[in-house]
This record gives sequence, C-alpha cells and structure tokens, in this order.
Amino acid sequence: MNTKLETIDYNLYYGNFHALADISVKFPEKQVTALIGPSGSGKSTFLRTFNRMNDLIAGTKYTGEVLIDGIDLFKIDPVALRQNIGMVFQKPNPFPKSIFENVAYGPRVTGMHDHKKLEEIVESSLRSAALWDEVKDDLGKSGLALSGGQQQRLCIARALAVHPTVILMDEPAASLDPIATLKIEDLIHSLSVNYTIVIVTHNMQQAGRVSDYTAFFYTDETRTGRLIEFDETQTIFTNPKDKRTEDYITGRFG
Repeated sequence: MNTKLETIDYNLYYGNFHALADISVKFPEKQVTALIGPSGSGKSTFLRTFNRMNDLIAGTKYTGEVLIDGIDLFKIDPVALRQNIGMVFQKPNPFPKSIFENVAYGPRVTGMHDHKKLEEIVESSLRSAALWDEVKDDLGKSGLALSGGQQQRLCIARALAVHPTVILMDEPAASLDPIATLKIEDLIHSLSVNYTIVIVTHNMQQAGRVSDYTAFFYTDETRTGRLIEFDETQTIFTNPKDKRTEDYITGRFG
C-alpha cells in the first residue's frame, strides 16, 4: 500500500513549549486514519502540520521531516499545498455567499473563470459531498441558510472543488446532531475511495466506524504530545499493544 503522508522524527515547538515529540508515522493512500487521544494530546496540532496552518502561529519551529508523496512538505508553496490538502473544521464555516459561490470560490481563486466549467465543478463537488440533490434547485441561496449538517457538507464540497488528494478533518461532526453525523460518516467512507483522509475525533465509536487505521496520542507530564501507537483500527480497538491505549479505548481515562 502506498504511503501518502509521512512524518519522520517530527518535533514541533511553540517558542519554548515542546508541543509534539518524535513522531514517526506513515499514512496509507486512499485510507481513513483516525487520530484519537485525550484533549490536549496534540491531535489537532499534528493534523494542522500537514497543511502548514501551524506556520501561522508566531514562534513555531520544527525538526524532523514531513512528507507528502515522498516530497518535503515544507518546500512546497503553502498555497499550492493547501489546494492539494483540503481542511474541514469542527464548526462549519461557509462563506457568507451563495451555495454556488461557496463551491466556486477555490476554482475562481486559482484562475478558473469559464462559467460552464465552474457549473460542472460545482455540481460534481456537491454530488461528491452528497449535497447536490438537496440544493440543486436553490444554488443562489446563502450557504449560511443551510442546516448545520448541510453547511458541513458544503464545506467539504468547497474543499473538493480544487481537486485535493488529501482531506484533513478536525472533529467534523462534533457540532452536529446524530442524523447529520451519520451522513458525514457515510460521506467519509465514500470519499476514501478517491482521497486520503485524516480525521481527529473524540468519539471512539466514530473512530471505529469510519477509519481503517488509528493513531493514539497521549501527553506526558510536560504536556508534550506523543504518538503512542499506530495500527489498523481493528487491532487498536481489540488488541492494543500499549496499556495506555487500552485504558483510553475502554474509557478508564480521557
């Protein structure tokens, strides 16, 4: 199985604070990997490494390697990188624009102005995000007028519109009701046929349902995030190697 994303002896610092320590892991291509662990264990910080959002924080520095398709991620132009690595946040964040313009925004920014092609991109992206049938007759409606679950799928469609190969999701269903959550989980499953997906979740059942692989993060007494264990999800949930993983999975802490 091909490796899509990889870190080798990766350490991240915010000023003097050692946020992540010695993380070496390979994420397989076109699979879903869940990042689990207690609050503050570095999951979201690690996720943001891959589209270089941590670069935006003053005093950030790193050691080690972060690779995409074997290429040093920090040598890639951040704008080009973020086209290739889409991001979906915990709280849906549609632009205060129409549904059509939300999805067309990325392609427009990258130079696509052919309206016919934009229409095709918008439709295919909304279809891929399982939203087209619900909004196809009202594309001029504000994205902010949609339900929370629809807004999150709109944000996924917006990420898909610039043809990424990786989608990062930071607790994408945390603010949604159970029905909307199930739709997002079904969507993650269908998208993994074509995309490499990395998802942060606090929901153990969700991690078990949607992911092929799971990475367990934990903090030591210095609050430094460390990768404790990485394996196929079934193995992590049924036969973890580290007692800390077992204790977290079974609800003894966290």
